[in-house]
Amino acid sequence: MEEAKKKKLVFAVLHEEDYEKIIRRLNDEKIFVTKLSSSGGFLRKKNYTIMLGIDVDQLETVRDIFRTNAGRREEIVYTTPASMNVNVPCAEAGMTIPMHVNVGGATMFVVDLDSLEKF
Repeated sequence: MEEAKKKKLVFAVLHEEDYEKIIRRLNDEKIFVTKLSSSGGFLRKKNYTIMLGIDVDQLETVRDIFRTNAGRREEIVYTTPASMNVNVPCAEAGMTIPMHVNVGGATMFVVDLDSLEKF
C-alpha cells in the first residue's frame, strides 16, 4: 500500500465542554466526524465518543486540534467525607468538602485502517 493511501481510524472520547470546539476545528480542516452513541462520564460530566477515518498525513493535524482544544483544567467538586460518627451519615448532616480535580482533555485511540469507502 502506498504511503499516501494509508488510512487511520481514530476513536476519541471528549469532555462535553470540549466537544463543540473540537468538532468545529476538525470540520474547518475538512475532517468529518461520526458521533457514536455512548454513555458514561466522570464527576457527573457528560462525555462524547467520536470516530474519524483519515489519511495518515492528517493524523498530526488531528492530534494538534485535540492538544489545543481539549485542555485539562481544574475544577472544584464538593463531596461528602467519610463519616466520623457511624450513627450520623455526613450526607444527612449536610457536610461536604471541596476537592480539586482535573477534568477535560481527550482520550484518542488510533488504529490502522485497511479500507475507507464513502458511498
